[in-house]
Order: sequence, then structure tokens, then C-alpha cells
Amino acid sequence: MTGSYFRVLIFSSRKEDGTFFEYRLRPYKQRPTFAAHPMKLSTAMFSSARIVPRRHPDVSSTHPTFFKNLASSEGSISCLGLSMATHPISLNSRRSLCVSSSSKAGDGAPPSPPQGAESFMRSVLQSMEIAYLNRNPTAKAVLDLVRSAGEDQISYDHLAFRTFGVNDHGIDSMASFFLEHGYTPREELRFPAKKLRALWFSPPKSSLGGAGSRVQGPLPRIFISELLVDQMSPQAQEIIRRYTGISASGNKYAALASALGTLTWERPLHSEFQLLARESEYAAWTLVNGYALNHVTISAHQLKSTLRSINNLNKFIEDNGFKLNSEGGVLKVSPDGLLQQSSTVADSFPFQFSDGVTEAVPCSYIEFAERLVLPQFQNLPEKEVKEIHRRDGFEVGNADKIFESTSKEQLTRRAA
Repeated sequence: MTGSYFRVLIFSSRKEDGTFFEYRLRPYKQRPTFAAHPMKLSTAMFSSARIVPRRHPDVSSTHPTFFKNLASSEGSISCLGLSMATHPISLNSRRSLCVSSSSKAGDGAPPSPPQGAESFMRSVLQSMEIAYLNRNPTAKAVLDLVRSAGEDQISYDHLAFRTFGVNDHGIDSMASFFLEHGYTPREELRFPAKKLRALWFSPPKSSLGGAGSRVQGPLPRIFISELLVDQMSPQAQEIIRRYTGISASGNKYAALASALGTLTWERPLHSEFQLLARESEYAAWTLVNGYALNHVTISAHQLKSTLRSINNLNKFIEDNGFKLNSEGGVLKVSPDGLLQQSSTVADSFPFQFSDGVTEAVPCSYIEFAERLVLPQFQNLPEKEVKEIHRRDGFEVGNADKIFESTSKEQLTRRAA
């Protein structure tokens, strides 16, 4: 991409005025510029959405599936544009988890991104959230329920995504967007039994204050996992490699696909989904959900009412008829006792496979997390306690059980 830039036309139908935005991606490390041009869009015009390169051949042919899915996307399309520069992350080192460092106070967030860049990033996060809530009624109902308890400002602890670690469709594909907007890679987590690894990212300091709610509040951590495809059976590998191959350059538009709620590859066969599900429910989930937001996490300790205790929050959620993930117990607690998490069981939605079969498949869920104050700050007055005084990072044992929120066992229990 050196010495070139792309003009990307991305449509917004969140409002009925049919506004679309032009986003220009300049060479890596340079700040993008934006120009908005309101006009009415017909359904037919969505099929003309394409990337128009300058001084390069037409690249729309390298990712036709993505644009076909974009043209046929249902629901609210609300993305404003995305950076497509890749920012590789080295995950080859087999280092152990830095549990001790994640239990320490943060060293301070990286510098704030420019206000325009942060505003854009928050717009993309909001688009991801809209697509997520449109497909996951439980998450929307739980957020409404917590708000009804007098919690006008709900903060997200983290957002999570799943990926295939092959053909450049792994952690890097989604991480590049966040790295371009000031996020910092932190510790790696490994889940050998599930053939997964993950990396979490800490947010930059907000230049906009982050005084709002949810994605307009404090910037959340980002948790991205990937399936270690090379460790799967030859049959499973063939399926995953074929669909990520069909996606072609779709890995460069992971954040865009998440914001639009669309796959970057063709819909699979029902038999392929079943084969993957028998070997890895994570793989089957990713095949039909792609880069969709896997879950958002309410930061319990940042609530103001008695719900700021995760035990009270769990009881409140269950008393209102929602099933919580029971794997390893409803409350997942880190060995140091300072990170406590729980989650609902995932919703399901009817998915039509390419062979005409329609079946309910798991989509996403909502999580809750309470980060307790670190021992060295226990004497701080409550009003002076900030996020940096609390337990940071993630825990393999907790996350391993949270992954089960989309499992067949938990969904069957929910339906009972």
C-alpha cells in the first residue's frame, strides 16, 4: 500500500436520510480524512458499494463475497468507515501468562488519539453494538433491565471477538483497527484443550472524556481470540481454509464486517457446520457468525446502585428470568479472588445454510465483570478508587468457562 490510498464508500442507513460517507485511507501512519455527502440511496445502489483504488487495479474483485454480503445485509447498517492498514502482532512466542502483571495497577493509558480519530472509532464501536443488539435480544433486555434500576451510565469492561487463526484471518485481522486507534497489546492467554489463544488490548486515554454510557463511556478493553486451525483435524482444516480462502481480502475488513453484521465468506453447508460443531463449537460458531461481536461486558463495579456487587447483579438478572452460564458455577473467580465474572447463555437465531437447511445456531451473549481493589490500595477512600487501582487483565480459568456461554450444553439447559 506504500504510495497509494483507497477511497472507500460505506453507507449509513441508521437514519432514514440515506446519508453515506466517503472515507479516505492514506498510507500507513498518516491520519485519514473524512468527507460526508448526504444523498438518497436505493436498495440497488448498495450493490455498487466497492473499494475504488487510485493508481492500483480494481481490487473489488478480490473480495466479491464481502460486497455481496454487504449488499444483502439486513437490519441497520451504521458503519462510517474503517482503517484497513494491517498492523501485525507477534504471537509466536510461547510465553506463559503474566498473571502477576495483570494483578498490578496499570502504568497509565497510552496517549489519547486525536479527537476526530476517537470520535470515528466510537462510531464504529456503536455500529458493532447496534448489529450485536439487533441479533441478541437477551443482551438488549439485560441492558434495559439494568438501566431501569437507575443505572443511567453503564460502562463496558471489554468487548470480545472470535477469529480463525489461518489465512491472516486471526487475531491480527481484528486487532489492526484497534491498534490504529491507540490500543496497546497486553498479555496472551492460551487454552490448549480448546485449541485457542487470545490477546487482550488496553485502551488509550480518552480525549473526549468518556462521560457517556456503554460505547460512549470509558473506552473498553478488547479481547480477541483465535482458533489454532493447524491443530484441527484435516477435514475441519479443509473447511475453514476453504471459507477463509473464499473471503480473500475479507480479513482486511474485519471491523467493517462486524459493524455491518455480515460474513466475509459464503454461507456454509449445514453438513460442514455440523462437522465443525462436533470437533469445536468455537469453530462452528465462528463459521456462521464471522467477526460479529461475541459479547459485551458490563463493568459491575462501575455501577452506582447495589448492583455494583456482581453477586447482587447476578441475582437481579436471574430473578428477572434470565439464565446464566453455569459452567464451573455461575460466578467465575480468579485464583487471587480479584476478578469475578459471569455471563448469560447465548441467544440463538435461525441461520439458512447454503443448501437450504435452516437451523437455530448460537449467536452472542452478555457478560458481567467485577474487578476488586488491589491489596496495595485497600486503604484508599472509596471515592478515590479509580480503574487503575483495580485488578487488571484476564484469567485463563475464568475465560475458559465464559467461552461455554455459546455451547450446546448451555443452550440446551437454557431451553429446558
